[in-house]
Order: sequence, then C-alpha cells, then structure tokens
Amino acid sequence: MDSSRSGKLDAFDLRILDRLQKDATLPLEELAEYVGISSSPCWRRIRRLEDAGFIDRRVALLNRKKLNVGVTVFIAVRTNQHTAEWLSSFKNAVQNIPEIVDFYRMSGTIDYLLKAYLPDIESYDALYQKLISCVQLSDVTSMFAMEEIKSTTEIPLNFYRS
Repeated sequence: MDSSRSGKLDAFDLRILDRLQKDATLPLEELAEYVGISSSPCWRRIRRLEDAGFIDRRVALLNRKKLNVGVTVFIAVRTNQHTAEWLSSFKNAVQNIPEIVDFYRMSGTIDYLLKAYLPDIESYDALYQKLISCVQLSDVTSMFAMEEIKSTTEIPLNFYRS
C-alpha cells in the first residue's frame, strides 16, 4: 500500500511527481520503470495523487513565440483602495483578461503584481486601457522582460516533509 492514500508521500510518489512535472506524456510503462515499480501500482499511485490533490491537472506547455505572444510584461499595481468591493472588481477585471497569466497580491510597496504575455507594446497598451477602464488604480508600473533566463513550471519537491 502506498502512502499517498493517507495524504503523505513516499519516495515512489515523489519520483512519480518529479517525472510527471517534467513530462506528463510519458508512457505508463516508462514512468513505472523510472520509479521502480510495475505499471499497475504506478497507475494506482497516479490516480491517488490526483484524488488527493497533489496533481491539479495535466497540461501541454505551448511555445509562446510560435503563437505570437513572445513579449512578457510584469505589471506592478499600487492602489489607495483596500476595500473588499474594490478587490472583487479588480479580481473580476483581471480574470476576464486572458493575456494576464499570473496575478499576485504582494507585500511591500507594490500591492499587486501581474504577468502578461503579449505580441507587442501596442497590445500592452490595449491591455492597460482595458485594465484602467475597469478599476481605479493609483500607480501602474510596467516592466518588459528583455530576456527569459529561466522559466519553469516545475515545483521543487525537496522541501516536502511527510
């Protein structure tokens, strides 16, 4: 019996997660061989990891440049409005802008940090106009990435403690 059933992960589970987040398309037999167990127990572990919420979903990572959204912009937002109503409006506005792919509430001098993928600066201006038409912002600072040095979807597993 594996430990993912109890909500705790063992070494086999961690190896499964590590490999799947690198390539979720691996054939089950290849994954099982890498992990060091047979295919049936490997499949049961994957299902349990999904059921327990350790695996949210399996996706394909697309090539942004080939899809004409090679510009990454980080948008730092400050506001002087800190009400639940304003935040709800802001969240709704951001949720309805597909170009914004990450959205964080921050500590420090920036209230919110957004990340967007766009084809060019003109597209960013349209996004900016859309954003300020939805909610009142006191300060918006945009930073365009000049070079992507590291970008990963892999979560470090070395901090997990059962």
